[in-house]
Amino acid sequence: MSAYSRDIGADSSWPVEATVRMNRMYRRQRHIYDGTRRYYLLGRDRLIADLRPNAGANVLEIGCGTGRNLVHAARLYPQARFFGIDVSTEMLTSAISAISRRDLTRQIRVAHGDATAFDPQPLFGVTAFDHVMISYSLSMIPDWRGVLAAAASCLRPGGSLHIVDFGNQERLPAVTRPLLRRWLAMFDVTPRDELQRVLSATADAAGADLRFERPFRGYAQYAVLALPPGPTLP
Repeated sequence: MSAYSRDIGADSSWPVEATVRMNRMYRRQRHIYDGTRRYYLLGRDRLIADLRPNAGANVLEIGCGTGRNLVHAARLYPQARFFGIDVSTEMLTSAISAISRRDLTRQIRVAHGDATAFDPQPLFGVTAFDHVMISYSLSMIPDWRGVLAAAASCLRPGGSLHIVDFGNQERLPAVTRPLLRRWLAMFDVTPRDELQRVLSATADAAGADLRFERPFRGYAQYAVLALPPGPTLP
């Protein structure tokens, strides 16, 4: 079985401009991405450790990039199934290679898709997921609220949404914050300072439980939104 969804190419609504832009950014960077990002994409392994999927659970990563998180999670939870979408076909090329090298094609599948509007049924033959993870992707997607809505809508009742991303660095030295923001902007990264407020409103509307933290002196934002048993989010 291929790690690549056979239905790729069927959806003409894919955001072509976003794919071109991300491919341009990552065409060369993808070869060194995992080796360099390990030093400042903090909290990813904690996110994976907090998943704790049951046997047979379906887990989706939105913005799966090189597949690093999917591979790590699949090794940690061999009884679960993992899926990933990304808008960059360059990054997906790296993900497919990583999945194949580690002989995880039966456990992981990836597809090209728009994080704000995707249908998991034609992509993966799955109607909903037990867990969705988003790692350092919201800060790169202009319609990040749309991503949250799409993620929540594809969760099963009782499922959970796991997020880690850049924070507003409120407890870092004052001189550091503007420098860090300017550096992130060079990579089209914008920390989502309203993330907690938006997730709180989502949790209140759904009767969900929200755990929200700002680790590493506010360098990162970390959230787990757990839906109650019952109907999925509207």
